[in-house]
Amino acid sequence: MVTKRFSLLFRLKKPRGYEKGNMLVYMRITFGSERTELSVNRQFDPWRWNKKAGRASGTKEDARALNTYRDTLQLKVHEAHRELIEAKEEVTVEMLKNKLQGKDFKKAKMLLEVFLEHNQQMEELVQKGEYAKGTKFRFETAYRHTKDFLNAKYDVEDFPISSLNYAFISDFEFYLKSEVCAHNSAVKYLGNFKKIVLNCVRRGWLLRDPFLGYKLPKREVERHFLMDEELQAIIDKQFSTERLTLVRDVFIFCCFTGLAYVDVKKLKRREIRIGIDGKKWLFIKRQKTNTPSPVPLPSNNIFF
Repeated sequence: MVTKRFSLLFRLKKPRGYEKGNMLVYMRITFGSERTELSVNRQFDPWRWNKKAGRASGTKEDARALNTYRDTLQLKVHEAHRELIEAKEEVTVEMLKNKLQGKDFKKAKMLLEVFLEHNQQMEELVQKGEYAKGTKFRFETAYRHTKDFLNAKYDVEDFPISSLNYAFISDFEFYLKSEVCAHNSAVKYLGNFKKIVLNCVRRGWLLRDPFLGYKLPKREVERHFLMDEELQAIIDKQFSTERLTLVRDVFIFCCFTGLAYVDVKKLKRREIRIGIDGKKWLFIKRQKTNTPSPVPLPSNNIFF
């Protein structure tokens, strides 16, 4: 990629009808073969102006003030130039000029707009089997929580992606924990939100990852297992409705096989086959990992 020449020049310019006295100070921006000039809204004595350096000469207060202002403008131009490059925008003198004057003729990328687009694309991939419906549901829930947070915290319908920062993430975490859910659930929703943010960083819509240095640790949850007598009590329990009986049977089946509910839900009878030991096995692919998983069935024929 050819790098175009980029330079700045501060110069004096005679105002209309000039005879003598101070001249107007202008900033000239050159990028490649393009050039534009901007008035810096300052005037200065031409006899005390260093044309070669593009600065005021001397140590008087007016010279020092002008040079300080000049250096600030120069820094802003270089910063605008860097931001355009990092955002992978086409750099032109007009783009630089607009950025310095606070003009942005491009529609800013908005957070909920991008989030919703991501979820719509995920919906199509779910239909093709690339994602589980549960994953799509979590992102939809994360989207609703994000929308509610923007309304509660900022009283806005959407939020510019370029304004996302560390403080936003911290406030969002506090909102989730204080208004919506417990710690581990909040971490999960922030993880969904982080995926959206990182996509924006990769596309150049956000110059810095606001999650940089932000920790999302989950807390260990103590899980209690059923004793043999407790499990047997559930097996022997008689329910008044067929629905509860079915729920009990599915739960017991999961206990004996170690399968997740989603794997049991998609189970087919043809996946029950005789193994090399002459006993019944399940030969399935796990929903989460899509890996083959042979599972021995209980030998007491409690289910089959």
